Amino acid sequence: MSSYAVLGDWGTSNLRLFRVQHGRITAQAEGPGIGEAGRQAEPAFAGAIAPWLEDGMPAEIRLCGMAGARDGWVEAPYAPCPADAAAWRATAASFDWRGVPVSIMAGVACDSADGVPDVMRGEETQIFGACALHPDLAQGRHLIVLPGTHNKWTLVEDGRVLAFRTVPTGELFALLRDRSTLAPRDAAGDAEQEEAGFADGLARAGEGRLLTGLFAARSMRLRANKSADWASGYLSGLLIGCEIAEIRATLFHGDNVTLIGDPRLSARYAQALEAQGVRSRLLDGEACALAGLGFTEN
Repeated sequence: MSSYAVLGDWGTSNLRLFRVQHGRITAQAEGPGIGEAGRQAEPAFAGAIAPWLEDGMPAEIRLCGMAGARDGWVEAPYAPCPADAAAWRATAASFDWRGVPVSIMAGVACDSADGVPDVMRGEETQIFGACALHPDLAQGRHLIVLPGTHNKWTLVEDGRVLAFRTVPTGELFALLRDRSTLAPRDAAGDAEQEEAGFADGLARAGEGRLLTGLFAARSMRLRANKSADWASGYLSGLLIGCEIAEIRATLFHGDNVTLIGDPRLSARYAQALEAQGVRSRLLDGEACALAGLGFTEN
């Protein structure tokens, strides 16, 4: 009988798989995101772990994220808020793949106080994993933010996801950067210029000026000799700063936030939060996802 398991986070853009054997990660693999794989998710998954299959079939497979979306591999339901880890795990979709038991973890859904429904897939795995890795997060009330394409501002109390709000800041930034006249595509990758632009964007966001501040990404290049890298950083700082200000004014309050996700993007959010007087700590998104999927390193 096979002695390894496969754990994975299958997002819209990327598939990240981990081979776990005897309490250790012994190999990693990547593949296309659900956005590319679509209805070909099963062969895409099989192709990603093909080298591992030469050693035999895995004992089990556990996946989170968009693998459970309607246009993913197998649709998984949503656990309603308030949701704790036990209720969430019990809602997973289970099936056999070539004789191997597969679990695709559920998403989480809530209805906000203003009547707007909201959903997440994948981020809840990181949240429950963070609570497992850091027991202090499983006690009391905490605001956990997961930056990404669609940012999740999540209220967690005693290990339960009470409510959350999705803000598509990352998607909006990509659209403005790649498909508008505000930021040119000829950025040279000058990190210093980009950081300067980000700081300027945060400062403009502090004035509460999103729409009237956007065009400066173009006009400052034309009239103040700012670079394309500056403009890209400026747009990022303006959007993130205004996102934080809006969330704090309308939905969640407090002066302490836990960030989970990509280290570089999380660092950007930490800088933006600090500019508005909010403390934060950063947790590694991959480690939290693995913990949420049940991985405990021996």
